[in-house]
Amino acid sequence: MAAAGFPRWVNVAVAGAALLLVSPLLAGTAILVRFSSPGPILFRQQRVGLGGRLFWMLKFRTMRVGSEGPLVTSRDDNRITPVGRYLRRLKLDELPELWNVARGEMDLVGPRPEVPSLVDPSHPLWKQVLSVRPGLTDPVTITLRNEEELMASVPGERDSFYRNVLQPYKLRRYCDYLRTRSWRSDLKTILITVLAVLRPAMFPPPSLAELMREAPPWSGDEEAARVPDA
Repeated sequence: MAAAGFPRWVNVAVAGAALLLVSPLLAGTAILVRFSSPGPILFRQQRVGLGGRLFWMLKFRTMRVGSEGPLVTSRDDNRITPVGRYLRRLKLDELPELWNVARGEMDLVGPRPEVPSLVDPSHPLWKQVLSVRPGLTDPVTITLRNEEELMASVPGERDSFYRNVLQPYKLRRYCDYLRTRSWRSDLKTILITVLAVLRPAMFPPPSLAELMREAPPWSGDEEAARVPDA
């Protein structure tokens, strides 16, 4: 059973206050997106939340409309607009997710939600992850701030690398965090997230070689078998 983080009312209150506080930034970012390329300001994508329920996660749009490509985004993805690269680097594209928190679909801290095709609800680790609301940030997200750079450095099929190496790494560490989670650890995670955005050099992410040494692909001997391709 995962330990409890912030009470629900704290998540709602903080998200509502944050939306008011950053409203000028939201407005400015919306204008940048509107004039950076044709298309809607917000990007809506279905994600898997608490108990496997689907919800529409909101972000500022950072890609060109109608562009086809891999399911997982990398830094060299030519679908990303110039403004979108700036927004993604500073995590400003994720500010609309505060509305998802206010609606009760997400929490401030929790495992990042995935698209349905990347989720296996029958997997033991996924069962633990889906027992809590997904979040805006978490310790794994801080560690993997360079996820798009890592993806760009992978030779060959990147979606396969994500499914078989990077996602298992995330799942294991999500569950590690949830086993000892408390409101204090959630508060610490939020503070570190802010520092990581403002001073990224303070939190150097792992290189691809370090990640591969620490997070080998699923093996048949593990209690939780590899997440199968969707």
